[in-house]
Amino acid sequence: MALGNPKSTVTLIEYASVTCSHCADFKKNVYPQLKANYIDTNKINFVFREFTTPPNEVSAAGFLLARCGNPTPEQYFARLDVLFEQQVAVFEALQAGQVRTALLNIAKSAGLSEEQFNACVTDQSGIARIKAGEEAGIKQFQITGTPTLILNGEKLSDPSAYTYEGLAKLIDEKLAAK
Repeated sequence: MALGNPKSTVTLIEYASVTCSHCADFKKNVYPQLKANYIDTNKINFVFREFTTPPNEVSAAGFLLARCGNPTPEQYFARLDVLFEQQVAVFEALQAGQVRTALLNIAKSAGLSEEQFNACVTDQSGIARIKAGEEAGIKQFQITGTPTLILNGEKLSDPSAYTYEGLAKLIDEKLAAK
C-alpha cells in the first residue's frame, strides 16, 4: 500500500510488521511527522511493505485484517495504526489464549463483520501474497529485520535514519538533488 505522490522523485519504502515493537515505536515517534511533512504534502511516495515477525501467524493475521474488504490506502493505514497502538494488548490476549478475540474487536471497530474477518484471516491467497512480498524483499534488499527503510532503492543502515530528524535530512537531500 502507498500514500503520497506516486510521481515523486523520492520514494520511501518501509518494511515493517504489526508484531514488531521497534516498528510500533517508529509508527508512534517518527511516522506522524513524516506523514505530515512529506506524505500529506505530496513531496514523497511512501510505500508500506508487509513483513511478518514472530509470532508470524499473528502478524500475518494483522496484515490480512488491515487489507480486509479491499480498503482504500487511507483505510488500510488507519487499520495499521490501530494494530500498532493495540500491539501490547494483542500480545496480552495471545498469552491469555484470546488473540482471535482481540483481532476481531479491532476488525469490528473498523466496521468489518465477524464473517468478513474470518474470511480475511484465513485467505490463503493473502498469505501467499505476504510470503511472496517477504521473499522479494529478502532477495532485492536483503531484509533481515524490521523496520527496514529503503530510500530511492538504497537500504538505510545508519541508525539516525530511524529518527525523524535523520530521516528528514536524507529525504531533503534526495529532494534537493532532483
